[in-house]
Amino acid sequence: MLKKIFTGLLLLLALLIVAALAAYLYYWRPALAPINPPAATAFSPQVVDKGRILAGMGNCAACHTAKGGAEYAGGHGLATPFGTIYATNITPDPQTGIGRWSLAAFQRAMREGVGRDGAHLYPVFPYTHFNMVSDADLTALYAYFMTRPPVYAVAPANSVPFPLNLRPLQAGWKLLYFKPASFQLDAAQGLDWNRGRYLAEGLAHCAACHTPRNALGAEVANSAYLGASIDHWYAPALTSANTAPLPWTQAELYAFLRTGATALHGVAAGPMSAVVHEGMDASPDADIRALSVYFAGVAAVEQRQVDTDTVVKAGIQRSRRVSLVDNDRGASLYVAACASCHSNSNGQPVALRPELSLNSAVSAPDPANLIQVILHGIGKDEAMPGVLMPGFAAALTDNDVAQLAAYLRRSRSHQPAWTNLEAAVARARATAPASGSAAK
Repeated sequence: MLKKIFTGLLLLLALLIVAALAAYLYYWRPALAPINPPAATAFSPQVVDKGRILAGMGNCAACHTAKGGAEYAGGHGLATPFGTIYATNITPDPQTGIGRWSLAAFQRAMREGVGRDGAHLYPVFPYTHFNMVSDADLTALYAYFMTRPPVYAVAPANSVPFPLNLRPLQAGWKLLYFKPASFQLDAAQGLDWNRGRYLAEGLAHCAACHTPRNALGAEVANSAYLGASIDHWYAPALTSANTAPLPWTQAELYAFLRTGATALHGVAAGPMSAVVHEGMDASPDADIRALSVYFAGVAAVEQRQVDTDTVVKAGIQRSRRVSLVDNDRGASLYVAACASCHSNSNGQPVALRPELSLNSAVSAPDPANLIQVILHGIGKDEAMPGVLMPGFAAALTDNDVAQLAAYLRRSRSHQPAWTNLEAAVARARATAPASGSAAK
C-alpha cells in the first residue's frame, strides 16, 4: 500500500513539474537585442507620414501622452478595476523610450503584447486588436515613432496590487482570452467594408471601448460593440441595440467621424472628441467612408426601417412642450439654462444646436454622457468649429443636475427612467472632463 501511495505521489509530482515547466515555457519570451537608435534619415518621408496618419487612426497620443506632458512620452494613467496603469514612453529615447527597440521588438509588442525585455504587457494595451495590423502598417508606425523627438521620461509606477502585478499572470490571461490572428478579407463583402473592418477591429480598436468586459477585463465574447461604461463615460452600442431614436446610417456615421457632429444624433464629446478631431482628423476621406460603411453594416441599418421625417417632426414637437406644472424643477432648469440654445424653432435640427429629442446621450441606457456634458460642457478645443457649450458644475447642485437629466429623459425620449441619478452626478463631478468615450 505504501509503495502505491509513494508511486502515486511521485507521479503527481512529475505531473506538477511538467505543468510548471509547460507554463514557464509558455510564459517565457526572450529579450530581443537592443539596437542603436536609428537616424531619422533612415526612414523615407513617405513612410513616416503614413505612420503619422495611422497613429492618428489608432489615437496613440491619447493614451501615451500625459496631460501637459510631451507627446508620446507616456505617463498618462489608465484607470482599471485592477488599479491604475500608466502608459509608457514611446518616443525614441534610448533609456526610457523605445529608441533601442528593433522593428522586430516593436512588432512583437504590437502583435503579442510582449516588451523588448520579454515581459508580458498588460492587456490594457490593445495588442488583442493590433495583432490584426499588417506588416506594412506596423513598419510605417515604427518609422513615425522612431522619428519623433526623443524625450527622457519615466512613467510612474503602476498601482496594480500583488499578485495581479506579476507578469506571468498576463501570460495566463492570454491563454484564456488571446488568440493571435491576422486580418482576413471577407470575399462576400466589398472593398470599403473590408477596409473599414480592418481599421475598426485593428488599429482603431473601436471594440476596446464599445464592448463590455468580464471580471478579468477581457472583452465579452459574442458581445462586440454592445456598449460599455468606461472611465465615467458611456461608449454606446454600435449595433442595432443602440437606443437612439434614429439609426446610425452610413451618412450619419460619416458626418460624425469626419466632423464630430450630426444633426440627427449629436456632438462628439469627451475622448470621442479627441478620436475625431485629433486622431482621425488626418485620415483620408476614403478611410472615414470605409469605417462608415462597415459600422452601418454592424448597426444593421438596412433592417431598421424608420421614417426619419416623422421621427424628427415628432421629436421637435415633443421638445416644444415644456411643462412647468407641479413646480417641475427639471423643466424650470431646462428653460433657464438650456432652451435658448437647444430650441430648434425652425423645425429642422442642426448639428451645432443638438435637438435633445434626437440626442444619443438622452436616449442612452447610461446617463453618464449627458451628466458629464451638463457638468463640464464642451470646450472650443475639443469640438468642431462653432461648437461651444458652457459647463454648469459651478452653477448647479448634484440634485439640480439629476433633476434636469431626469426631465430630459422623460420629456425627450421613450426610454425608461434612469435610477440613482444624484449618485451618478456626484461620481461624475469628482472626475476630470474628457476621460472616456461619448456622443452628446
